[in-house]
Amino acid sequence: MTHEDSARADLERLQKAREQILDQLSRTIVGQTDVVEQLLISIFARGHCLLEGVPGLAKTLMISSLAQTMSLSFSRIQFTPDLMPADITGTEIIEENKSTGARERRFMEGPLFANVVLADEINRTPPKTQAALLEAMQERQITVGRVRHQLSDPFFVLATQNPIEQEGTYPLPEAQQDRFMFKVHVSYPSFADEFEVARRTTGRVKSTIEAVLSGEEILSLQEFIRGIEVSENVIRYALAIVRQTRVGQDGVPDFVREQVAWGAGPRAVQFLILGAKARAAMMGRSYVDTADIQFCAKPVLRHRMVVNFAAESDGITSDAVIDKIISVTPTAQDELLRDARFQRILAS
Repeated sequence: MTHEDSARADLERLQKAREQILDQLSRTIVGQTDVVEQLLISIFARGHCLLEGVPGLAKTLMISSLAQTMSLSFSRIQFTPDLMPADITGTEIIEENKSTGARERRFMEGPLFANVVLADEINRTPPKTQAALLEAMQERQITVGRVRHQLSDPFFVLATQNPIEQEGTYPLPEAQQDRFMFKVHVSYPSFADEFEVARRTTGRVKSTIEAVLSGEEILSLQEFIRGIEVSENVIRYALAIVRQTRVGQDGVPDFVREQVAWGAGPRAVQFLILGAKARAAMMGRSYVDTADIQFCAKPVLRHRMVVNFAAESDGITSDAVIDKIISVTPTAQDELLRDARFQRILAS
């Protein structure tokens, strides 16, 4: 099989997997198509995802159902103010060897030793426990005492947080939110979707979800997505989007200077390109387009770009600023390179 035939087969396999997962999820989840798409992109791009929405929007059900569509181990951690790092990482215990009578140390694994970890209400636990989770996300390992323990592969953390309750919460610092590839907003359903939710959940019918992907297949698809080529024009476009969020740099639009406190770092560019690769492949394309960058811009940037107090008091959100940045950024390569403002942005 030639390289082209192999790539075509991988694209078809990924497209089919996406369709099968969406079909399985539709048995328990009504609507929320964009949210599910973003979750799948983060998984196939080997990233972690933070979901934010008010209670009752099926965030937990969505994540647990997604885990069921894959032959992966799953654990749920309900974060609380009294949760300690050892409660999620595991701890060393002393056991007596019944045959010799000697006492031996043994490591008892915590709930982080699973392929898919649901970190429910991550903003309800103190910074020390949040840091233990974030070390696992970044390094894909945990350290207990002086011993490092490798985590499962694939490994995804899908976290949820409630934006309306601030009493007794520990908001994630921006530097720690940066570990998440996407921050996904889960909004209220439409009338038709909520009608269907009410009809389904108040009856006797129970839906079952079947696994459609194995861990080995996910790892293989992740490698395939990494190998997708991206043109210099698309990389330049992603850089132009991200670099316009950085206040104080040459060529940044006036509305960014007036409304943004600080902008996104280099990790945003990496995740924009990886997310765009995954989306293109899920759509059956072996090339990445600027539209793929635009689709990933909000979930990648909204938690990496912070609006200032003046903008916040006027009700201007980071999403609104991102929309405006996209609207003033040319997609055509020659137009982008000819623009004097972007010449300064891309040269500084």
